[in-house]
Amino acid sequence: MNLLIIEDNSDIAENISDYFDLKGFNLDFAYDGIRGLELARKNPFDVIVLDIMLPGMSGFDVCKQLRKEQVLTPIIMLTARDQLDDKLIGFAAGADDYLVKPFSNKELEARILAIYHRLTREQIDREFNVADLQYSVDTQKVTRNGDPIDLNPTQKKILLMLMQASPKVVERYTLERQIWGEEPPDKDILRSHIYGLRSLIDKPYPVKLLHTVHGVGYRLSVD
Repeated sequence: MNLLIIEDNSDIAENISDYFDLKGFNLDFAYDGIRGLELARKNPFDVIVLDIMLPGMSGFDVCKQLRKEQVLTPIIMLTARDQLDDKLIGFAAGADDYLVKPFSNKELEARILAIYHRLTREQIDREFNVADLQYSVDTQKVTRNGDPIDLNPTQKKILLMLMQASPKVVERYTLERQIWGEEPPDKDILRSHIYGLRSLIDKPYPVKLLHTVHGVGYRLSVD
């Protein structure tokens, strides 16, 4: 299992490293929020362990930004605070779990495994549905009204992001960053893929699902 530990306290980070290395986990570390955000964007971690009080960028802001960019890696927040408001802020930012310092590494391990196994179960034959449009991540099959639709890999990535966020808007910047990184190959490449996707999933059907929100991005919904 691949873990990202974003923690500025070197003693805590070393303690976590000593324990989880012996357990066979693969760990990457960041000691400030900005570096942690960068690593989380670029690498496929199974779980992120995220401290709240970080230099450069708070854990709340790191978590919020990752969720805004549709990075859905499970996040366990660490904090010395044991206040309900802090927990609510963390969950509102998109955290999956919350662990108060001081904590035992056994408890942290239990929380990590619980989230990981829950996610693994959810990923078995995952299916996303918006109206009569269906996408099975497990089989990579896309259908609408039971009709099979053949999409290229980039169109599938775009569709999955839109279906996961539906009915919310996904910003153009977020789509481009998740698919091509910092520099898309062409400024109109996303628009071209959206046009092709719309032609396949919407054009033959009376109800249109793929909507352009001008100046912002795109959303998938029945209205």
